[in-house]
Amino acid sequence: MHILIIEDEPKTGDYLQRGLRECGFTASLARNGRDGLHLACEEDVDLVVLDVMLPRMDGWEVLASLRAQASTAQLPVLFLTARDEVQDRVRGLELGADDYLVKPFAFVELVARIRTLLRRGPVREDDVLRIGDMEIDVIGRKVRRQGRAVLLTAQEFNLLHLLARREGQVLSRALIASQVWDMNFDSDTNVIDAAIRRLRRKLDDPFDLKLIHTRRGMGYVCEAAPGEPQPESLR
Repeated sequence: MHILIIEDEPKTGDYLQRGLRECGFTASLARNGRDGLHLACEEDVDLVVLDVMLPRMDGWEVLASLRAQASTAQLPVLFLTARDEVQDRVRGLELGADDYLVKPFAFVELVARIRTLLRRGPVREDDVLRIGDMEIDVIGRKVRRQGRAVLLTAQEFNLLHLLARREGQVLSRALIASQVWDMNFDSDTNVIDAAIRRLRRKLDDPFDLKLIHTRRGMGYVCEAAPGEPQPESLR
């Protein structure tokens, strides 16, 4: 599941992003309200963790804009803010927030609230993803092909999960780097290509149907369809 954090305080934002990724979520971070609103509207986001006091556009304005657009009207939003007055909580809920958590907070409580909202909402991710003859148990973090277990490391599973939940979409190296490795993509590094090669050896090489394909100059896509032939150097 993809969580968007809109938080301007650097330490808090970095802490939330790192912690949510360690819990198995995909987590993006925006450091002002305007950028956060743009990401919420343009990316495949499942839930927003939103601060109130933000530069460029405050949390109230962000939430009102999300609720005014058909594509984001039902997007779960959890306010995470130091504004602890009763009138602030009431205002947030009346604007359409799904939950309101006051800082300082316990991280385990935040995660519990996020999981509750995701279970409650219509955008809940399927517990099992199926592409071709592959089955991914999202909760158990297990992968099978043709009924045979495919043993992956935690990072390999995160990479496959990102590709699979965006089935048919070409994902750039920059996006993969930011979502799986929490890093900016450097064109001089081959970390993404090397990780794809390792995943292919386990997931694709033992089977006739190939699921992970390269789109030259664009990135990678997971789908049960023929892809471009892979040079030996990329396998």
